[in-house]
Amino acid sequence: MKVKVLKVLSNLTTTILFITFILMAFVVISSKASGGEPNFLGYQLKTVLSGSMEPTFKTGSIIAIEPVEGKVSFSKGDVITYMKDQTNLVTHRIHEVIGSGETLQYLTKGDSNKDPDNEPVLAANVIGEYTGFTIPYLGYLMNFANSKMGGALLLIIPGLLLLGYSIITITSAIRELEPSKKEETSVSS
Repeated sequence: MKVKVLKVLSNLTTTILFITFILMAFVVISSKASGGEPNFLGYQLKTVLSGSMEPTFKTGSIIAIEPVEGKVSFSKGDVITYMKDQTNLVTHRIHEVIGSGETLQYLTKGDSNKDPDNEPVLAANVIGEYTGFTIPYLGYLMNFANSKMGGALLLIIPGLLLLGYSIITITSAIRELEPSKKEETSVSS
C-alpha cells in the first residue's frame, strides 16, 4: 500500500513539474514572439499596470481582451482597451458614447476614478474588448518573464527541478534493485 501511494505521488509530482515546465515555456516563447503579452486561443492577454479599474481587476492581474477589427461599436458600460498614444494602452469602461459613424468616440472612465478621462477615445483607437477573464497577480510574473533574466529563469528553473526529480527517482529505483541483486547472489552461493 505504501509503495502504491509513493508511486502515485511520484507520478503526480512528475506530471506537475512537466506541466509547469511546458506552461513556462509557452509563456516565455509566446511573450517573446508577440513582443509583449501572449495570445491564447485568439485572445490577447494584457497586464494591468494601474489600479484605475479596481475592483473589476487589480493591479498586476492578467486580463483577456478580444481583439476588434474593422468598425465595431460599443455601448455604455463596455470595458475596452485602446491606444492612448503611440506606446500606451489603457483599459477603461465606456462612460458615454459620443457621435456615430466616422465621428464615433467614447468617453471612458476607470472604475475607481472619480471623473471620466479628459479626452474621448476615437473608435479607431480601440484595439479590444475586455472578456471578463482575469487572473489576479499573474501579470507580475508575465512582466518578469518578458525580461531577459526572467525568461531564462522561467525556463531553466522548472527544467532543473524536473531533471533533479528524475535523478532522485532513478536513484531510488536503482536502490530498490540492488537489494534484490544481493539476495539473488547470496541465494545462488
